[in-house]
Amino acid sequence: MSEIKIEPSELRRMIADYMENGFLENIIDMFKHDKSLYAFIGELMADERVRVRLGMSALVETLKKEDPENIDRSVPYILSQLKNPEPAVRGDAAYLLGIIGHEESVHLLEETANNDTNKEVRLIAKEAVEDIKNR
Repeated sequence: MSEIKIEPSELRRMIADYMENGFLENIIDMFKHDKSLYAFIGELMADERVRVRLGMSALVETLKKEDPENIDRSVPYILSQLKNPEPAVRGDAAYLLGIIGHEESVHLLEETANNDTNKEVRLIAKEAVEDIKNR
């Protein structure tokens, strides 16, 4: 039996569409079974649809609890969003890095806390650093 191949862009779009339609549990199961999907988290955090962005936060929070041995796979993709032009995305990235508790991201979070152009992003990054250091 031949395996069906889906292009990464189609898979990312499918995950975003599922998230927009409220299928969080299905997406959680997909991530638990296919660890390569963690690479999509950064892009999906920056989706233009609010429900998708909110869903990505819920996804990361859930996977931190239910798939803790793999959640660090998302860190490089979330870190990349600290430079996103949109303050809401940068703030979400800082928040999620604090939730994950990835100690190696503290330096970049401190840089964000000190230098971001947005006051709220600076505050969220500072809180994320404190959360990570207090674990």
